[in-house]
Amino acid sequence: MSIELANESGVEVPAELIIDAARFAVNAMDVNPAALLSVLCVDEDTMADMHVQWMDLPGPTDVMSFPMDELVPGGRPDATDLGPAILGDIVLCPEFARKQAREARRSFEHELAMLTIHGVLHLLGYDHAEPEEEREMFGLQNEILDAFYAERHRRAQEQRQTDRDSRLLSNIGFTGTEQGTGDAGTTGRSEED
Repeated sequence: MSIELANESGVEVPAELIIDAARFAVNAMDVNPAALLSVLCVDEDTMADMHVQWMDLPGPTDVMSFPMDELVPGGRPDATDLGPAILGDIVLCPEFARKQAREARRSFEHELAMLTIHGVLHLLGYDHAEPEEEREMFGLQNEILDAFYAERHRRAQEQRQTDRDSRLLSNIGFTGTEQGTGDAGTTGRSEED
């Protein structure tokens, strides 16, 4: 899964959190790992323009999703190769999200994670125009968000334990580089899994 994030909003955003939330939601929904996704953060004026242009609604909004047509069942008949599918684009408005988070008494980071997951679900065809659709989409969104936080908590606990183990080994004079043992507990992070 390749996720690109571009921040043109003028607001500092937790990029790693947004990418992690998008990746977690895509994986939770069992999307092909070769899919491509882009996330764009824009300012309120840009979001307001997009909201009018694409939804015919005034003013800015928190998130918009633009699914790509490559994911139709059976693929496109004019496609020449079966390369990675483009899932689509999620557009976030951090400035609007910050205000919304404040009003709902949530953290800015939580709001962005929730909106990212919401955007992924829209890309996959979920909607909330009708009450039944809304219950389904928001129920799924909350399940994914809860699982995302549980996984982040588990990883943070593992990292704290690894850090404690490394300090203990260092305190007793074992650095982990002797006798070819390598660096215990070192993990790398990339934007593609």
